[in-house]
Amino acid sequence: MSQFFRIHPDNPQPRLIHQAVEILRKGGVIAYPTDSAYALGCHIGDKKAIERIRRIRRLESDHHFALVCKDLSDLGIYAKVDNTAYRLLKMATPGPYTFILPATREVPRRLVDTKRKSIGLRVPDNEICRALLTELGEPIMSTTLILPGDEYPLTDPLEIRDLVQHQVDLVIDGGYGSLETTTVVSRRVCRKSFVRAWVI
Repeated sequence: MSQFFRIHPDNPQPRLIHQAVEILRKGGVIAYPTDSAYALGCHIGDKKAIERIRRIRRLESDHHFALVCKDLSDLGIYAKVDNTAYRLLKMATPGPYTFILPATREVPRRLVDTKRKSIGLRVPDNEICRALLTELGEPIMSTTLILPGDEYPLTDPLEIRDLVQHQVDLVIDGGYGSLETTTVVSRRVCRKSFVRAWVI
């Protein structure tokens, strides 16, 4: 059975943030709030944790995860960003966007789209996310918390606890989430405008 932390959405408790990050570092899977829907997350390099998330959502092996980053300095480590894209990223972050960008060698090979050599990255406007990422010191591997057969992501942390408490190590209650998923922006679209695409 998972742990359940009630974390203040505006002033996250450092003790609980530290404990949550320790769970990530030890290979745990967490359900946590973002600035859009709730998400499932794990340590960036943990193959077993990533496979657990795939089983929870019944994802195919070619489904791509996103790297949730603290700020644009993280984006520069994991993605190749030209000047045009950087200006748009600066205007749109933090916010509910996932950017599909060319991956650098810092990204584990299993996480890169092998055809396009790209990776999805986002910088959420959420204090709990920011606190987790600051404490962790690196991105969280993430995907929207939509269960098999559902059309929309889960938004109620108590319902999330009831449904996935035996499949994850921690559920963070940061208040009700949104039904909105992130807007996905490709490298090509970065040069034009932001449009809604598909769910990461």
